[in-house]
Order: sequence, then structure tokens, then C-alpha cells
Amino acid sequence: MRRCSTFVFPYLRFSNSVIKHTAFFSYSSNSAIEKLSFLPLTAARPFPDYSPKKPSIRDSELVQHVSTSIKQRYSEHIRRVLKPFESKIRPDHIIWVLMTVKSDYKLVLDFFDWWCQRRDPSIEVCCIIVHIAVSQKDARSAHRFIHEFWARPGVDVTVFFSQFLEKLIYTYKDWGSNPFAFDIFFQVLVELGSLDYGRKLFDKMLHYGLVLSVSSCNLFLSRLSHEIEGHKMMLKVFNEFSEVGVCWDNESHNIVIHSFCRIGKVKEAHNLLLQMELRGCMPDVVSYSTVINGYCATGQFEPVMKIIEEMQAKGLMPNAFTFNSIILLLSKTGKVLDAEKILREMTSQGITPDNVVYTTLIDGFCKTGNITAAYRLFNEMQCFNIYPDLVTYTALICGLCQTGNIAEADNLLNDMLGRGLEPDEFIYTTLIDGYCKAGEIRAAFSLHNKMVQMKLVPNIVTYSTLVDGLCKLGELDTANELLSEMCGKGLELNIYTYNSLVNGLCKAGNVKQAVKLMEDMEASGIHPDTYTYTTIMDSYCKCGEMEKAHGVLRQMLLRGLQPTIVTFNVLMNGFCMSGMLEEGDKLLKWMLEKGIMPNATTYNSLMKQYSVRNDMRMTSEAYKGMLGQRVVPNANTFNILIRGHCKARNMKEAWFLHKEMIKKGFTPTLDTYHALIKGFLKRKKYSEAKEIFEEMRRYGLLADKELYSAFADMTYEQGNFDLALELCDEAVEKCFADKTDILSRNA
Repeated sequence: MRRCSTFVFPYLRFSNSVIKHTAFFSYSSNSAIEKLSFLPLTAARPFPDYSPKKPSIRDSELVQHVSTSIKQRYSEHIRRVLKPFESKIRPDHIIWVLMTVKSDYKLVLDFFDWWCQRRDPSIEVCCIIVHIAVSQKDARSAHRFIHEFWARPGVDVTVFFSQFLEKLIYTYKDWGSNPFAFDIFFQVLVELGSLDYGRKLFDKMLHYGLVLSVSSCNLFLSRLSHEIEGHKMMLKVFNEFSEVGVCWDNESHNIVIHSFCRIGKVKEAHNLLLQMELRGCMPDVVSYSTVINGYCATGQFEPVMKIIEEMQAKGLMPNAFTFNSIILLLSKTGKVLDAEKILREMTSQGITPDNVVYTTLIDGFCKTGNITAAYRLFNEMQCFNIYPDLVTYTALICGLCQTGNIAEADNLLNDMLGRGLEPDEFIYTTLIDGYCKAGEIRAAFSLHNKMVQMKLVPNIVTYSTLVDGLCKLGELDTANELLSEMCGKGLELNIYTYNSLVNGLCKAGNVKQAVKLMEDMEASGIHPDTYTYTTIMDSYCKCGEMEKAHGVLRQMLLRGLQPTIVTFNVLMNGFCMSGMLEEGDKLLKWMLEKGIMPNATTYNSLMKQYSVRNDMRMTSEAYKGMLGQRVVPNANTFNILIRGHCKARNMKEAWFLHKEMIKKGFTPTLDTYHALIKGFLKRKKYSEAKEIFEEMRRYGLLADKELYSAFADMTYEQGNFDLALELCDEAVEKCFADKTDILSRNA
């Protein structure tokens, strides 16, 4: 479906959720600290001892006074307490004061905040504050301090990283001895996108025998997977980190699986899923769902069913993301009924579908022409307080327009406006196209004017649609005026606009003018396509000028354009309409030899013409050939065959084909019903004729006066007066016959 940009795969949210989850976990839980471990490396260097500058006697006295004052301040604001000392305190004093008050965390933060309001703290002071915050299990504040320090304007990142890491290591022993400080620094670097520095920090910590937490490493993996060429680096990190002591968990594997799926390597993702248990991790519903989504995105349904079976065998139930992916795949491949079954299974498990799922199904049903099912889902979603959005309305309006329900599409537009949703150019153009196809060109132009009033700019597609509508009605002069208007607005005519004009000229019988327009296209730099040539060919064929039609085909082939099945069907229809059935047979054989598969329309042209000639043997041969090539018959195929056999009085064959037609879900035309009924009546097969007559009435098709009279007579003679009168009334109502004339004949 167009703009299915609002219809995003659910697993695109997965990586973001990993980042948010990891960061929150680090701030709010101390269990992350336990995940850090020291490697038993004999070559690991010890952390250095802290030896700050020694204060002088005067400095010591000042530090003592400051420390005592802020400790004894009670409820007095620290700014007021420190005002007498402001001019005397230097950066070195900050560290000495912190040494004195470090056991009182609130006091440390207040003092640090007071100093930061006056001047930027030194790197050493910042590192000390980070260590104190971590030792007090305030990971969130530690993270904020590092983030603010790193993100300061004008900072030379390379120099700052080296200096900050050096001071963080230098102050480690005496100011906290909690390795989680390095973990938080690593997280900040990753979150700010400094992945190279993050890797350097990880490697530096290994020299001290420290392995960062798997939670932070997961954050690193996730960010790497979304960088340009980041997938390869992510795999490198995934392998290297595990070799130095990082114990990857479920989340780690899920990130890698998601990355494989994102770049289309679903088999590799599936292999990693299968290896998880061997690596000591049990796959969860996210692991399975990610791989399922990957297979669905590449259109592979069979592996999906196997994975679902594996999930269920492990006691895992598919989640909303899993169902969404499967429904999207089935809908895209036209298996909308199967997709709806998945929806029902989803709701039976207590999982509520969202707008995206319903919109996907509505769009799928609309594309298959099943508007009834689409409307049912449209109403159902609103019953669950799931409201349709612009994409939902677009799908339904497109479906209604394609099936000719333009009035209902217009009602839906008004409903949409009533909900406060603003239609876009695409919706208006779709409705305009619907009105044009229905021959309601005035309504189309009225909608165009409304579109302009809404300050929406009609594009080349909108105008091309209007031109096409005018051409189909034969209003070529108005179409040319519209083209001039388009050019005046700076819109460049495209191949579709020209094709509409060519089609309009051909329908109006102006083939010469259509050919001239095709030459003008070339001159303006727009090359005719297969549709252009096929339209000209069709016009020549309908005029019986088969030689000229052949010439257009040759010209088309010389241009390197590939004919479509429509092109060959046009030629086949031309041969048949001109009575050149032998040429038609030759064309069919040539198509089969060249591997060009005919469709039902190809065979229907031949069968119709043989049937017109009363040659039911050749008609049947063509039908057998059609089935032999596994070409599926359509409604027109059965209508041609049934009428032909009725005309040849082969009522047994006609009766069999009628049953086959109904079985396949096709409805015979009125002419076919008339042929069957009259054929049975001539053979005095009254019960069969009556059965067909009743079936025709059930479908709401009108019988002619002759048939109403015949069945009214028959029922009257059988003593069924009520039915006879009912048929008389129906004949008067539907055929405008003279009721008294029919009744007098039955008296």
C-alpha cells in the first residue's frame, strides 16, 4: 500500500527499547555493579595510589574553616555560609574540602554545585565527584556529571578523553574503589556516539583486569549495529568481547539477531538463534519474533511456521510483534483470509491488535476487491476503540474507488473530515480517478476545485487522471485545454498523460491523430511505451486493419520494447474479429513455443469466434488446450461455452458447465441464463428450466417478457395460482409489460 511509511515493522523499535532499557537499568539498579568482574590476569596492572598536592598551613586553616562552616550550617543556605570565603577559595581547596566532607553525600553535592555556579570544575574534581556518587549508589547523578562534562562546548574530545580517563583511574582507589564508575563513563561515550573512545576505554580497563558489564556492552552492540558499516564491527566486537570475559546474555544475542535481520541475512540470524542454547542462553519470545519478522520481511512463510512450532514446543507464545509480522506477510502475498485467521488467533490469546494490523488487513481485502470484509474490519476496530487514521481511510477509499463504489468513497471522505482528519493529495486524486472512471467528470472537477480550496496542490497525476477521464468521454478539446493549463503551471507532461490522450483519440476513431501524437511524444523527449503501441494496435485491430497492426508490433519490437500478454490478446482479438481464426491459432502456438503464457482472455477470443461459427468441436478443443496449459478459466470463459453449447443444443454439456461455473464462485450473465432456460424449455426439460429460472431470480437478474409469460403459463397450468400472479406482478414491475395481456392469456 502507498505510504505504508506509517505502517512500520514493529522490530524497528527493538533497538531503541534496548538502549532505553539498558540506560534505565544502569541508573536505577545496583545489580549492574555486580555484573562487572575482574579477570584473573597475572599481567593486570594495579590501579595507582592517589597522591594529591599537599596543602600549606594557611591552606589547611582555610579548608578547616570552610569545612566546619558548611558542616555546621544547619538550615542556612550554603551560598550565604561560604560568602566570606568566596575570594579566598582556589581550585585546590575544593579537593581538600571534599576530602573532609566526603562522608556527607548531600553536603558534597551542595558544595560541588556551589563551585560549578562560579567556575568550571577541574577534570580531577569532576572525577572525584563521579567516584563519590557511584560509591553512594547514585548512578544517575554520576552519569549526568560525566555527560555534562563531556558535552561542554569547545572541548577537544581527544585531549579530554585521555585526561578524563587518566584522572578517573588516578582517583579510583581513594575516592570510591567502585569499578562501576568506568562502566558509566563507557555508557556516556556510547550514548554520545563516541564509539571509538568507548572501545579504547574497554581495552584500557582490560589492562587493569576489569571487564565492563554486559549491560553496557549490549548498549555498545546496539549502537554499532545502526552505524554505517556497523554490522561487521558489531560482529567483531561480539566475538572479541566474549574472548576476554564478557558473558553475553539474551539481550546481546537478540541485538545481533536483529542486526542480521535488518540487513537481510535472516539465515544467519536463524543460525544464531539455534546456537543460543549452546552458548548458555535460552531464546526468549523476542529472539524468535525477531527471526520471524526477518523471514516475513523477505517473504518467506514456510520457515515462519516451523519457528512458531519450535516456540510453542518450548512453551513460548507469539507476541503482538510476531502476529503483526505474519499478518503483514500474508496480506502482502494476497492471503488475506489466512491473515484474518491469524488475527482471530491473536485476539483469542488476549492480544489486542493495533491500528497497523487492522489497516494492513483492510488494505489487503480492498486490494482483492472484498470491500465487505474490509468494512467489517473497519467497524470492528472502532468497536475496540481503535480509531482509523489517514492510512486506514486511504486504503478503504482506494478499494471503494477500484470497485466502482465512488458514492460510498465520497461518504467515507466526509466521515474522515468529520473526525478532524485532513485528506491529502493522494486521497483527492484517488477519488477524482474514481469519478472519471465512472464517467462523472463534473463531479471529478468539483472535487478538484475543493482540493484547491483546501490549499492542496494538484500534481501531474491529478491532472493526468482528469485528462484520461475527459478522453474516455470523447471530450478531447477540453482535455487539450486542460493540458495547456498544466503546461502553464509548469507541470511537465509524462507518459501517462500522453497515453491517456492516445487512448482517447483511438476510442474516438482518430487513429491517424493518435499516431501523430505518438510522433509528437518522441519529439518532446518522451518515448512511447508498450501501452502506447498496444493502444494503437488495438485501434487498428478493431478497424480490421490487421496489416497495420502488425506494422505497429514490428516497430515496437525494433524499439526493444517487450510486448505484454495484453499486446498479444489485442492481436488475437483482432484476428478473431476479422474472421482470421487460422492466424489466431498460429499466434497461440507461437506464444506457447516462445514460452509466453496465454491467459483466459487469449483463449476466450478464440472460443468466442469458434462458437459464433457454431463450431463447438473446435471451441471444446480450445477449452481443453486452455486447461492443459493450466490456465484458469474466468467467468467469461464459462459464459461463452454455455451459450455456445445451448445454441448447439448440447444441453447436457451446458448443464455440467453451469454447475462447474457456480462451484467456482462465478455468476452467469443474463444472456447465459436466458440461453440455458430457453434451451431446456425447447428440450421440454421443465424442472431444469425452472431451477435455472429461480436461481436467476435469486441473483436479482431480470428475465425477459417471453420467459415470464412462459413460466406464468406453466405455473398456472400446474394450479399454482399464487406463484402465477406473483410472476405476473414481477413481469409488470420489471419488464413494464401489460398485466392484463398476460392475465387474459391465462384465463
